[in-house]
Amino acid sequence: MRYEEMAVTVSQLNSYIKDKIADDEYLNNILVKGEISNFKNHYTGHLYFTLKDENSLIKCIMFKSYAQKLEFIPKDGMKVFVLGGISVFERDGVYQIYVKAMQEDGVGALYKKYEELKNRLKSQGYFDESHKQKIPLMPKTIGVLTSQTGSVIRDIINVSTRRNPNVNIRLLPVPVQGEGAAEKIAQGITLMNEKKLADVLILARGGGSLEDLWPFNEEIVAHSIYNSEIPIVSAVGHETDFSISDFVADLRAPTPSAAAELTVPDIYELKQKNNIYQNRLRLALVKKVEIMKLRFEKAMSSRIFKEPLRNINDQYLKIDNNIKRLENAIKSKQKEEKTKYIELISKLDALSPLKTLTRGYSFTEKENKIVRSIKELNTGDKITIRLVDGQKNAQII
Repeated sequence: MRYEEMAVTVSQLNSYIKDKIADDEYLNNILVKGEISNFKNHYTGHLYFTLKDENSLIKCIMFKSYAQKLEFIPKDGMKVFVLGGISVFERDGVYQIYVKAMQEDGVGALYKKYEELKNRLKSQGYFDESHKQKIPLMPKTIGVLTSQTGSVIRDIINVSTRRNPNVNIRLLPVPVQGEGAAEKIAQGITLMNEKKLADVLILARGGGSLEDLWPFNEEIVAHSIYNSEIPIVSAVGHETDFSISDFVADLRAPTPSAAAELTVPDIYELKQKNNIYQNRLRLALVKKVEIMKLRFEKAMSSRIFKEPLRNINDQYLKIDNNIKRLENAIKSKQKEEKTKYIELISKLDALSPLKTLTRGYSFTEKENKIVRSIKELNTGDKITIRLVDGQKNAQII
């Protein structure tokens, strides 16, 4: 493979790194403290500065829309808390904090409390993906916990009914800010579960400051969401806002309208997909039938069906051939063994003492033992003389 095909461009690399960082929820909404240096208030209204501590630094930018909300004027040497997200500026290949909010150090107690609870719940497994439930594909009833008035519930109803006119929206009004709101929200989640009033719950409210959204950062709400048997979608604040409920919920939606879109499937789109699948299935069945028909015709035209005994007869021939080969092998073996037998008989006959007698020789036995020397004979001994055609008894005189 050539280097030209393997290499990526600098732009592609920076874009890839930017996407990787963008996928990290922790880096998208992070609270950082440090000291401001190299502060510059650009004529466009954007703020550029560096945030540093004893050992390191990071560049920051705060766009005009966020900078206008500041209640103090930042300056070099000031210690602050900044809330924002990390991203890569592709042109220069540097990462920096895109600041959404900033407070002087010493007044960020709420942010500190938020981070402490977030880290504690994370360590206890409240944010684990393994605990999260799947959102039902076709929920019949959508439970909504939000304020009874305002644009949030209207947006959810409009989006939901537009996507599926048959879906039921069950609103449980709860206060979404102020003292006692967190307890009411937790009670609402518990009630929905006890009475089984919905297939899925949407926990929603519009945008606001950290103080306004604080009920959704309370531990009592996090416990209720975590223990809910009904899947919960959290849609709190704007797209850039992150609350504890977002991390604990089974699904986080950037806005209440988006929560309705994620929860309620578009029935018209589903019908269209269903029609496409039906057509595909019909075509697949027709093709399958054609293939099976061809296989059937091929099978019926094969020799096994036209001449069913042909294969059996072929096997009979094989058996006959095998028997013939076996008989020939046995005969050949018998002939071979017979030849060996005759050879052995001839050799044995040649070595037999009786064969020697046919040439006029004889041998003498005394007490059934062959006499080999005259020294073995004494006068008066009875002996037996064997010839080729018989034997005679004698006595030594």
